[in-house]
Amino acid sequence: MTDIIIVGGGAAGCFAAVWAARFGKSVIVFEKNERLGRKLRITGKGRCNVTNNSPVEEHMRNIPVNSRFLYSAYSSFDAESTMAFFEELGVPLKTERGNRVFPVSDNAHDIADALVREMKKLGVKVVNAQVTQLLAENGAVRGVRAGGREYESGSVLIACGGKSYPATGSTGDGYKLAESVGHTVTELKPCLVPLVSPDKYCAELMGLSLRNVTLSLYDGNKEIFSELGEMLFTHFGVTGPLVLSASSHIKDMKPNRYTLKIDLKPGLTPEKLDERIQRDFSENLNRDFVNGIRKLLPAKLLPIAARLAEIPEELKINSVTKEQRRRFGELIKAFPVRISAFRPIDEAIVTGGGVSVKEINPKTMESKLVSGLFFAGEVIDTDAYTGGFNLQIAFSTAYSAAVNM
Repeated sequence: MTDIIIVGGGAAGCFAAVWAARFGKSVIVFEKNERLGRKLRITGKGRCNVTNNSPVEEHMRNIPVNSRFLYSAYSSFDAESTMAFFEELGVPLKTERGNRVFPVSDNAHDIADALVREMKKLGVKVVNAQVTQLLAENGAVRGVRAGGREYESGSVLIACGGKSYPATGSTGDGYKLAESVGHTVTELKPCLVPLVSPDKYCAELMGLSLRNVTLSLYDGNKEIFSELGEMLFTHFGVTGPLVLSASSHIKDMKPNRYTLKIDLKPGLTPEKLDERIQRDFSENLNRDFVNGIRKLLPAKLLPIAARLAEIPEELKINSVTKEQRRRFGELIKAFPVRISAFRPIDEAIVTGGGVSVKEINPKTMESKLVSGLFFAGEVIDTDAYTGGFNLQIAFSTAYSAAVNM
């Protein structure tokens, strides 16, 4: 008989294991991968955006789904607590643009390895097996079945992630286990995911990375997201940090409903941009249009920008009309990319949807349906924008569960 069983050795599972063991409990973590924290090791492009160095209110503003449910967990363990925790484990941290927190080493393995070392030091047992069944009777949990045998415990934490990045082991097991004992799982959808565009020029621009641009997302004519940063064109459409953030604002994906507009020169007002264009024109009066604007845009963009502004590529600069120049300026401030679909859920960073928060006690993370059953991390129906907010959800809910188990 073990005090606590944790299903899943990712960010939330390992974090909860450390705290439960610190509180003097015997802990077994079940992880079907051979290595703990596989997804954690690749987050933030392998740098691991641990949390966001901002107050709880700022975190709540960046959690569009069920943020109120998390208030209690955050009041016991916030971003400051997370930073202190990892620094105490010997991982120095730094804060970058947008208050994003990374290890000074820029190496996600340092975060995962620190958790693994602490688990080992505290005597947490790790079993490399998949939990296939939750054992429960008379409305209470009594253990799990894994690897063909039963393990008994009066406290079980489900912390095995969502359905994104299935190669790391996130294959939706937690949802099935929760449903098997009567929990509701809300509709699952990709969050923080690349976007598909029907615009053929995206494929022509494949590999083009744009930095310091402002990306705005429109639902019809209404702007619902706008942020400065970087993005990338691909064979299917667009990806990169700005696109992933924009994707989480799309509630009901329908072709032709959503459009992205890219301000390629956010530092210039339309008037200043027009002055700049006229200056470039005056220096290249006898050149073809695409050759006369080379200093303004990346080479790959030139022919497409000319096409969208309806200016023949070979038209001499001295023949460009005021109307054509106006259209070109407008295009630079609002380069359009239509959106038709999300990429598949297995390409998403985070899974939207999950175990209904109505069935979880927000103060303890314990199931309201089955006593002794707890939840933490991505398996719960709550998700955030990029910037370290999703990992903080994992850590706050894991701490809350550990304290109350």
